[in-house]
Amino acid sequence: MEGVWGEIYGTLRQEFADVPNVGELTRILVRLTMAVVLGGLIGMEREWAGKAAGLRTHMMVALGSALFVLVPLQAGVALGDMSRVLQGLTAGIGFIGAGAIIKLDSEADIRGLTTAASIWTVAAIGVACGLGRESTALVATLFGLLILQVLYWLKK
Repeated sequence: MEGVWGEIYGTLRQEFADVPNVGELTRILVRLTMAVVLGGLIGMEREWAGKAAGLRTHMMVALGSALFVLVPLQAGVALGDMSRVLQGLTAGIGFIGAGAIIKLDSEADIRGLTTAASIWTVAAIGVACGLGRESTALVATLFGLLILQVLYWLKK
């Protein structure tokens, strides 16, 4: 029986070998946490504005986007080859954003464009976090919040 348990332990150890040390685990946690928190900030603004795509949607989009670039980097994909991952991610986010857009009766009465744009922006923020560009992601989040809040107040 000890041989079976040893084999199970060895297999489990190999399966979790993508996190070889505490430094790498810390890097993963920082990148994913930043993506979730920054996506959540924009999602909270959308939630407070009463939009359908709010806190959880924006957090999940940011987390997913960060994972889509973090995992290939861990697997050794060259940064130059990341363009295909980003192209697929951008197309996928376009479908989610399109789902947030509603055309009502009149030609000019279209709702959800700002929310769709915020989902698209949050995906880019998640990508920045996944690539280890947390400062850039933070600045982009601040710009996004300023656009959503300050320009809304000025418009009113």
